[in-house]
Amino acid sequence: MSRSSRGTRATHQALPPALRDAVDDFAEHLARVRNRSAHTVRAYVTDVVTLLDHAVRMGCLELAELDLSVLRSWLARQRTTGAARTSLARRAASARAFSAWAHRAGLLPTDVGAALASPRAHRELPSVLRADQAAALVEAPSRQPTPAHGTTATEAAAHSGTTTATPAPDAATTATPAHGTAAAGAVGDAPDAAAAEAVLLRDRVLLELLYATGVRVSEACGLDVGDVDHGRRVIRVFGKGGRERSVPYGVPAQRALDEWLRRGRPLVAGARSGDALLLGARGGRLNPTTARQIVGGYAETAGLPRTSPHGLRHSAATHLLEGGADLRAVQELLGHSSLASTQIYTHVSVERLRAAYRQAHPRA
Repeated sequence: MSRSSRGTRATHQALPPALRDAVDDFAEHLARVRNRSAHTVRAYVTDVVTLLDHAVRMGCLELAELDLSVLRSWLARQRTTGAARTSLARRAASARAFSAWAHRAGLLPTDVGAALASPRAHRELPSVLRADQAAALVEAPSRQPTPAHGTTATEAAAHSGTTTATPAPDAATTATPAHGTAAAGAVGDAPDAAAAEAVLLRDRVLLELLYATGVRVSEACGLDVGDVDHGRRVIRVFGKGGRERSVPYGVPAQRALDEWLRRGRPLVAGARSGDALLLGARGGRLNPTTARQIVGGYAETAGLPRTSPHGLRHSAATHLLEGGADLRAVQELLGHSSLASTQIYTHVSVERLRAAYRQAHPRA
C-alpha cells in the first residue's frame, strides 16, 4: 500500500462515524451503481475524505452541516498548498458529485455543491509521434532478432541500464543472480527461443492495437479473445463506466492478431489465462503496468521520443484528424463522452501545421 493510501485510510478512520459511513456508501454507489473503475473510486474517495476532514476541523460534525462556505474554504486551502489547476478542478468535481449523491440520499438538505465553481483546468497539448515514428514503434518487435536465450527488446533495454523498460512481475523473464536472464519455463513450458518469439508476437499485437484503434491501455488489456471480430475487423471495447463501443482496426493489426493467436498465445496460455486476449509471461492477463513498460522500452530502444500507450492514443487521434476523419467519428472511436475532450486534437493538428509553416515558408 502506498504512503498516500495509508494516509487516506488513517484520515478516513478518524472521521466521525456518520461521516465515515457516508464515505463508504458513496464509494459503493460509485462502484456498483455508476460502474466506475477502482482507480476512479479511489480518487473520488480520497478527495471526499480530505473534504470531510477539513469540514470536521471547521466544526462540522454532521453531514447536514456541510455548506458552500466549507467547500470553498477546502478548495482555497488546496490552492494555498500548491495544488495545480487540474487537481483543483478534479477535486471540485469530486465534491460536486458527493454533494449531489448525499442530497439524493437524504443526507444533505440541499445540493450545496451545485453552486461550487472550480478553476478551469489548463489543458496541455498532448505530445504525439509523427506518422513515420509511430510506424517505427509499432514495427519495432518485428525488427528484433529472436534472442537465443529469451531476452526480449524490453529486457535488452533493461540490461543497458534504462528504467522504463524494466520488466514487471509479468514480464517475459525473471532475473537470476547466477545466470542473469532466465527464460526457461517463464512462458509456460515452452523452450527459450519459442518463448521469446511468443513474447515478441505479443508485443507486436499490443503495439498494433494501441495505435490502430486508439484504445486506452486498460481497454486493450481488458480485451478477451471473443471481443475480436475478425470478419469485420473490429474489436468490442468496454470503456469508462462500462460503456461498450466497437472500434475498427486495419490489415497490419489483423496480421499481428493472426500470428499471435496462431503461434504466440498457445505457448503462453495456461490455467490462469481464461479468455484474455493479451497475456503476460506467466499466463495471466497482461496488466497495464507491463504494457506501459513494453511501449516505453521499444520507443527508447528505437531512439524515439519518450512514449506511452496514451501517447499512441494521442497519435492515433491526431493522425485520423489530419487524414480528414470527422471529429464526431473520432470521438466515438476514442470513447469520449464529451466532444470537448476530442477537440483538443484539432488544436494539436493546427499547431503542427503552424510549426511546419514557420519552418518551411520563406515569409513565415
